Amino acid sequence: MLLSQAATGGGANYWTLLLPILLLVLFWVVAIRPQRRRQRETSNMQNKLQPGQQVMTGAGLLATVHAVEDDAVVLEIAPGVYARHVRQAIVRIIDQPDQPSQPQVGEGTTPPPSDRPEDPTA
Repeated sequence: MLLSQAATGGGANYWTLLLPILLLVLFWVVAIRPQRRRQRETSNMQNKLQPGQQVMTGAGLLATVHAVEDDAVVLEIAPGVYARHVRQAIVRIIDQPDQPSQPQVGEGTTPPPSDRPEDPTA
């Protein structure tokens, strides 16, 4: 009798066991694994903070790292204004370009508009 049940409906039992396992594996690949990778990258970035770097906090505050302590950083948010934050508050290091971001006058830029209105009769 057990052999006849295994021959007729045994395939459905395998899918019943295999489907939840496949869903768990899919969930791990899609959700958990990328999140752990992002957490690891953020932790490594926070451990490599050095004075002089431009950073952004989780609240969107842009500042310069003034000092790095064990579990905190001292940020200069304006000239002479310092604030202490935990390392976990730093979400991004802002890359500083080596060259000025403003184009120099004469390098394909248009001059600023003049203050006087254009003469419609000209």
